[in-house]
Amino acid sequence: MGSKAGSVLGRFLSNAGANTTTRLPDSLQSTKALTTTILNNVRLGRLSKAVSILFSSAIPFPFSLYAHLFRLCASNRAIIETRKLESHLVTFNPNPPVFLLNRAIESYGKCSCLEDAEELFDEMPSRDGGSWNAMITAFSRNGRAQDALILFSEMIEEGIFASEVTFASVLGCCGGVLELWLARQVHGLVVKYGFLGNIILESSLVDVYGKCGVMIDARRMFDEIENPNDVSWNVIVRRYLEMGEGNEAVNMFSKMIRMKVKPMSYTVSNAILACSSFNGLKEGLQVHGFGIKINMEQDEVVSSTLIGMYAKCGDLASARRIFELPSSKNVINYTSMVSAYAMSGRLLEARGLFDEMPERTVISWNVMLAGYTRNLEWEKALEFVILMRRKTRDIDHVTLGLILSVCAAIPDMDLGKQVHGYAYRRGFHSNIFVGNKLLDMYGKCGNVTSARFWFYNMSHSRDRVSWNALLTSYSRHGLSEEATTIFWKMIEETNPSKFTFGTLLAACANIFALELGKQIHAFMIRNGYDIDIVISGALVDMYSKCRCVVYAMRVFKGASSKDVILFNSMILCCLHYGMGEKVVELFEAMEKEGIKADHVSFRGVLNACICEGRVELGRKYFDVMSDKFCLLPHLEHYELMIELYGEYGFMDELELFLNSMPFETTPTMLMKVFDFSRKYKCLKLGEWAADQLNKLNPLVPFRFEIVDHT
Repeated sequence: MGSKAGSVLGRFLSNAGANTTTRLPDSLQSTKALTTTILNNVRLGRLSKAVSILFSSAIPFPFSLYAHLFRLCASNRAIIETRKLESHLVTFNPNPPVFLLNRAIESYGKCSCLEDAEELFDEMPSRDGGSWNAMITAFSRNGRAQDALILFSEMIEEGIFASEVTFASVLGCCGGVLELWLARQVHGLVVKYGFLGNIILESSLVDVYGKCGVMIDARRMFDEIENPNDVSWNVIVRRYLEMGEGNEAVNMFSKMIRMKVKPMSYTVSNAILACSSFNGLKEGLQVHGFGIKINMEQDEVVSSTLIGMYAKCGDLASARRIFELPSSKNVINYTSMVSAYAMSGRLLEARGLFDEMPERTVISWNVMLAGYTRNLEWEKALEFVILMRRKTRDIDHVTLGLILSVCAAIPDMDLGKQVHGYAYRRGFHSNIFVGNKLLDMYGKCGNVTSARFWFYNMSHSRDRVSWNALLTSYSRHGLSEEATTIFWKMIEETNPSKFTFGTLLAACANIFALELGKQIHAFMIRNGYDIDIVISGALVDMYSKCRCVVYAMRVFKGASSKDVILFNSMILCCLHYGMGEKVVELFEAMEKEGIKADHVSFRGVLNACICEGRVELGRKYFDVMSDKFCLLPHLEHYELMIELYGEYGFMDELELFLNSMPFETTPTMLMKVFDFSRKYKCLKLGEWAADQLNKLNPLVPFRFEIVDHT
């Protein structure tokens, strides 16, 4: 029963005409009776029984019966019955018709038995277009797109006419392997053969251009379709969505509605996903309204997508209302709702919903655990992990990654090692996601040796995330020189990310490695990396710590966009090197560019006023801090104002300032007042400061005296 199709055909064709012992029926009555019996079994749904009767009968049957049975075998994916049919066909028909062998190839393809299909195709004495079409479709259906395209090329070279079904399969394969050049050639053949106008082929062309990323061609092809159907519209909406053009996907969906084409549930779902992609709550509400109108709100696919869209747009009340619909409470929507609450920080509601779930999948457990880790609830996350171990055996690579994140954050290397052992026993250690999480865990737990050892164990599967994790581990534990050394090894294996450069520049700053920092900066420029705000800040910090203020300023001025963090980096750089006036300029420039200063900015500019003796300007900045910028001054800002007034002898202003403070003076402040009062011979304020210090610490008495050095 299990003999290969090709070998069966080859054996019987090579002996064609030699088999003279085959018993023929005494009359056609026997054939008709058996045919009737076979068809009756088929009608009763007993396909296996029907084929067994045929297979055990030593007589040929009408070709129409074979064709009918092959179709049933294909639709039922009945591989054993297909082999029996093909064996009987070639046994009792020395020259079986090509169309029946084509049916056998089709059935083998649908049963995912490509080896049988290939052998049968290769040993066919003659083939027609249907044979090629069947084999190409079989390859396409079973994920062997490259083989399908190679066979199609051979077919065209031999001058075989391709059918519309073949073209559809080939275009699907082109989209699967992103063969844009070949897709254009196939498009030309479709036009040449006069198949334009076939809605399936036209939709397939839209699909393949979209998958290959050329949405201009996809849209042009779509616009050429005379009457696009629901499938055509679904394709164009989906492709715009996948290319990150959510707005255009929604526009096409709206156009579809105006053309009075009823969308499939998947199209409505894609339109909702498109709204989610740009946080288009208003547009999402409109799509939702249309879904209600055509009675799709309670469709499983649509309701799940609606919950996700409302959750992402921050409207959890609407998400919950969809969830409470009678048809919506399935495991998918439960999981979506738990995820929505968890990712929004509403962990109590998420956990309540999780606990009431009638059934859970590994994804359900993962989203609840991810909620705890996202909100830094590490103890609760650990308790949840313990619950998982008691309640479920459903653990996948995502679960292990989340547990390792908990181990890294606590930190608990012993637990991390247990997870490592579990991953090894269950075969998860080769998963790149788990491998990188292990690397991160060892690094954050302070075991750089284990991190390095595991990194080299990952030599065949590591990626740029792996390199970044190791670099971060080195930098975090003060091994800046080692971090910079392995960077040059990294670029031999993979392309660094912007995160890599941020880590490396911080490492260079820590060891004052100016030349290496310049090399990394030059590497980024040569290789076309986008120097965004984060990298600009890292560069400014590196050049600042390496005492290269000119380069720091050049990077700052060349930044395409600036934020308060970048301004603060430059302000602190100039302040460190005594460039007070430059700090004031930067502070004023920040305000002109509409960037709101923060506490760090004011700390910098107040220090600059102290450096430059700008008492009135410092008073002005302190006042506008709360009046204009709505920032409550911190303790350090009050200390800076005391130093500003005291350093330049503004003792009356200092006394008024001390009296207006909303809290008691600290010992540090009092010591400064004491010293400044002695310096400027301010008896009243000095005695007050000494009295306050004595109250705070009577064991070390202070006595204020004005010393005359004349």
